[in-house]
Amino acid sequence: MKQRTIAALDPGRDKCGFAILRQDGRVLMQRVIETQHLEAEVQQAQADFSFEVLVEGNGTTSKAARSRIREVLPDLRIEVVDEYRTTDMAKKAYWQANPPHGWRRLLPVTMQVPPVPVDDFVAVILGHRFLEEHHHE
Repeated sequence: MKQRTIAALDPGRDKCGFAILRQDGRVLMQRVIETQHLEAEVQQAQADFSFEVLVEGNGTTSKAARSRIREVLPDLRIEVVDEYRTTDMAKKAYWQANPPHGWRRLLPVTMQVPPVPVDDFVAVILGHRFLEEHHHE
């Protein structure tokens, strides 16, 4: 039986974190996308993964992103999730997935800044939050 999927979005002014997760929490795709390509990226992911709901962080640009997505996918269910502390959690998740090498491994990761945006990790965390809150559905 095919698992249901959800999309998760961490909207930002210039870039967004975007992820697709299965209902069991397994990440099928995660990446950072340019906000200017938001509609096209979400539509393509909908065609590729047939997600049932889009989970969106409640940050300052969330209303604008939600409005843009509703224009191209008016029937898509969109749920808003609290973004509290997700950036800190995403940095930690980044370092777990990409441990420092060389002399950097001697420094605590809490003192280091990831060399790339972690918005995609934020999207994964938002997706997991939604799945934890709605595990009975």
